[in-house]
Amino acid sequence: MRRLIRKLVFRPWWRLSRGLTLGVRGVVAGEQGVLLVRHSYVSGWHLPGGGVERGETMLAALGRELREEGNVVLQGPPRLHGVFSNHTYFPGDHVAVFVVDEWRQDGPTSRNSEILEAAFFPLSELPEGATPATRRRLAEIFDGAETSEHW
Repeated sequence: MRRLIRKLVFRPWWRLSRGLTLGVRGVVAGEQGVLLVRHSYVSGWHLPGGGVERGETMLAALGRELREEGNVVLQGPPRLHGVFSNHTYFPGDHVAVFVVDEWRQDGPTSRNSEILEAAFFPLSELPEGATPATRRRLAEIFDGAETSEHW
């Protein structure tokens, strides 16, 4: 509940008062496909991730978000795929995308007030509503599509 309040109340203030925001997303793939999540506060299916908190490293934020959203625990260092400028909602927003090669899942995917659904999907069968940015990142990583600097 606290995270939901932070996202709905404080996020707009942070965006007005900060010149830059930073988020992380993780590409967690395995035999079942790639992990995607559906949030309660924004439409579509997304790569799991969220904001980097003050005093937190990107890798710590990634580990926290993966645990919270998919019960995924990092087992080795993730690979940085890229840092993308996300001007859709805020001109100072940037998102770092990491490919998670070594991981384990501690129980089923999470469902809570923030995460409505979390599931693995084969790359050839992404759900309707998978966001364009999610599809672009997956195409860059798995299909060799040209990498954009924009989200």
